[in-house]
Amino acid sequence: MRRVLGLLALLWMGWSGAALAAAPKTAATRTILVLGDSLSAAHNIAANQGWVHLLEVRLGKMEPPWRVVNASISGETTLSGRHHLPALLETYKPNVLVLELGGNDGLRGLPLAAMKDNLAAMIDMAHQGHVKVLLVGIELPVNYGPRYREALSGVYADLARSKRTALVPFLLEKVALDPSLMQADGLHPTAGGEPAVFATVWAQLAPLLR
Repeated sequence: MRRVLGLLALLWMGWSGAALAAAPKTAATRTILVLGDSLSAAHNIAANQGWVHLLEVRLGKMEPPWRVVNASISGETTLSGRHHLPALLETYKPNVLVLELGGNDGLRGLPLAAMKDNLAAMIDMAHQGHVKVLLVGIELPVNYGPRYREALSGVYADLARSKRTALVPFLLEKVALDPSLMQADGLHPTAGGEPAVFATVWAQLAPLLR
């Protein structure tokens, strides 16, 4: 009887091992980390109306799977983002970083050299971990004057060139000049404008996911 049971156990172990070897492996979930400010934090609209949520919906249709971690905080500057990023990279281990910061630096008139240094440091952190980066730029309202506005836009272009990152030159390109798609503050899109914002990001993000 013991001999029969032993043979049955060996047969079962052999069958189960073969079954496990033949089973298809599930692809590991890949991660996109979005580090931004109120423009990525669905300011004054429902979270499920923001462009980051629309990104989650779009990625939900892809195989293998992707997840989106939205670490955006209203009021975030490049300096505070620089402080937050190391822990975020360690915790979530993303494959792609969408870096949408700098608007609050510009609105507060902070030195652009410091802004550029902070963004460069964050890009370097990501690259050291073999994380692809999409740098997302912003433009300021015209009352800030052409010299400062052009210099701020130039920060993103220079960094994308020197650090070899993908670039969205202006996040609100498709909505900024349409009052029906912007909130009363003139700075944040309405829920109706968020799909256009998503489309602007997606055009540059999609190639990084291949």
